[in-house]
Amino acid sequence: MNLHEFQGKEILKSFGVKVPMELVATTPEEALEAANKIHAEKGCTVFAVKAQIHAGGRGKGGGVKIAKSIEEVKMYAEQIIGMMLVTPQTSAEGKEVHQVLISENVYYDGPSKPEEYYMSVLLNRATGKNMIMYSPEGGMDIEEVAEKTPELIFTEEIDPATGLLPFQARKIAFNLGLSGAAFKDMTKFATALYKAYEGSDSSLFEINPVFKTADDQILAVDAKVSLDENALYRHKDYLEYRDVREEHPIEVEAKAAGLNYVALDGNVGCMVNGAGLAMGTMDLIKQAGGDPANFLDVGGTADAKRVETAFRIILKDPNVKAILVNIFGGIVRCDRVAQGVVDAYNNMKNAINVPIIVRLQGTNAVEAKALIDAQEGLNVISAVEFQEAAEKVQEVLVA
Repeated sequence: MNLHEFQGKEILKSFGVKVPMELVATTPEEALEAANKIHAEKGCTVFAVKAQIHAGGRGKGGGVKIAKSIEEVKMYAEQIIGMMLVTPQTSAEGKEVHQVLISENVYYDGPSKPEEYYMSVLLNRATGKNMIMYSPEGGMDIEEVAEKTPELIFTEEIDPATGLLPFQARKIAFNLGLSGAAFKDMTKFATALYKAYEGSDSSLFEINPVFKTADDQILAVDAKVSLDENALYRHKDYLEYRDVREEHPIEVEAKAAGLNYVALDGNVGCMVNGAGLAMGTMDLIKQAGGDPANFLDVGGTADAKRVETAFRIILKDPNVKAILVNIFGGIVRCDRVAQGVVDAYNNMKNAINVPIIVRLQGTNAVEAKALIDAQEGLNVISAVEFQEAAEKVQEVLVA
């Protein structure tokens, strides 16, 4: 589950990671009030106004502005709230901005030079260990840094049994070229950041930039946080962070129906039971010349109601030109799935306007095929072999 920047920082702060003083606003008036509160407490007259959407690269799309007065905060909030923000990580239509984050100025003068770093915590699947990836080149796309100057990307692998050890935190601060008070603060920052990642059961913490102020404080100026949904039962308070406005509406509907659905850009709708079979089905569609329009796993209880719900969700995508149903009858009987397809088709005659290819293998597969073939007026094509099903999809696409 992805979080907004301000939500990620709330988690960071709860684990002792230092962040700037910031307040969220949903209207220009709230933004003005937030700026006045920050000014009263911090005395600053320069503020960052940052759009809150689930996408990076907000500054490139005009979603981050530096206000040099309290009055400018309201002006920029009026511009940003309600805009369709297009970034390298959004669609061409962009995402609507519903709120902004008003942040204190951290680029003030002091005895040392301000610096920006990159730091993220994630799982290294190759080794089965968590790792901290970091670089002295903060504020930039880490992919660009890795491509042009790979020697400036450092990693620190962490044994899950011990956590981040003190010598590893010091090594991070040393590789970032820090000394004195900034060195000590960075070791505390890295340690607290890892505790936040582990304690919140996150799948990703990305801080870009980690900022060293002119008086050698280390702050998380930005935060991209993704929580592991499988662990949310341990963090019920985090459930309130979900912002369905930032999620694909069809995916939200599918989740409410208990279906595992991910929208894609293709033209062939997929209805499959089992994640592995679903991935294989998508690969075969692609190999046969089609493009999957979705990942949809109906699970092991593909009864008539569930199949009908899956059809309705798939058909909400206007790009779908054909649907491939690929079910392996292990837990579920194929004839029951076939009856579900027939019932769903009869209940949705006016809604189903694309051909359906059905491949059922496993328990009672012969009876299932006979059931479908016996139906009259049913725009359903049955297949036996995996490859045959993909080829039939291609045939109906070019017909």
